[in-house]
Amino acid sequence: MKRELATPRLRLRPFAEKDLAALHALLRDPQVNTFLPWFPVETREGAEAFLRNWSGEGHYAVVLRDGPDALVGYVNQELDGARDLGYGFCRAVWGRGLASEAAAAVAREARESGLPFLTATHDVNNPASGGVMRRIGMTYRYSYVELWQPKNFLVTFRLYQMDFDPAAKTYAAYALRYGNAFREDL
Repeated sequence: MKRELATPRLRLRPFAEKDLAALHALLRDPQVNTFLPWFPVETREGAEAFLRNWSGEGHYAVVLRDGPDALVGYVNQELDGARDLGYGFCRAVWGRGLASEAAAAVAREARESGLPFLTATHDVNNPASGGVMRRIGMTYRYSYVELWQPKNFLVTFRLYQMDFDPAAKTYAAYALRYGNAFREDL
């Protein structure tokens, strides 16, 4: 995958050490992290661990194209398995369509790199995230209930998928793992 992507308003680039303070602020914000699979990151060391883990392929720091090179969010895409797409943005930029713009750029890159499909999931209590998925062309496939760790409570997730290969089938591993998949009328 390419290491830097551009959209009309954004640059998606590799994470850098200079992102640490902004990443820590994003990861420790309880409201931003309500629907993310970790607790808010309280320590600088915890943010450093994320920065190290997100320094590889499929992980993008998102910055405004016409502003300072300051982190406003991130987009991650797994390169194997579910090829899950994930994202998080600072509250200061919510409601501006930046998550959709960044996620669409990563989806285009995934298609161009030859991946057969891309998935994403969202908590039913976070419909805005599902809106991002629909806006970039993903389609709802099924829902499932998971005892979400490390937060240790039940969550109903909706799985969305974007197929790039006509032979791609719906990613079924979550349905099989949790054994409780069902379709909702959305």
